[in-house]
Amino acid sequence: MSRNAKINTLLLLAVAALAVLPLALGLGDHKEEPFTGSDAEAETAITEIEPDYEPWFSPLYEPPSGEVESALFALQAALGAGVLAYYFGLRRGRRQGEQRATAAAEATSVSRDTPEGD
Repeated sequence: MSRNAKINTLLLLAVAALAVLPLALGLGDHKEEPFTGSDAEAETAITEIEPDYEPWFSPLYEPPSGEVESALFALQAALGAGVLAYYFGLRRGRRQGEQRATAAAEATSVSRDTPEGD
C-alpha cells in the first residue's frame, strides 16, 4: 500500500469516527433535540441570558420546514464539494500536463544530442 493510500485510509477512518462516535456514545441524549445546529444553540443561550433580547435583523429567507432547510444545506454542501473537486482536478491535470511536456522536451533534446551515424 502506498503512502498516499495509507493517509487516505486514515483520513476516511477519522471522518467515519467523527460521524459515528457521537451517536454511539449518546452525547446528545440529555437534550430534547440532540443534534440541532449552532444557530439554535446560540438562540437558546441568548434567551436564557437576556429574555428580552430583540434580534437586529431577520433572515432574508426562512424555509417553510426543517426538511427544506436541510435540503438547501445539502445542496450548498454539494456545490461546494463540486467546486473544490473541480479546482483540485484542474490543478492535478495542469501538473500532469507540465510533467508530460517536460518529459517530451527532454526526450526531444536527448534524441537531438545523439549522432545519427552511431
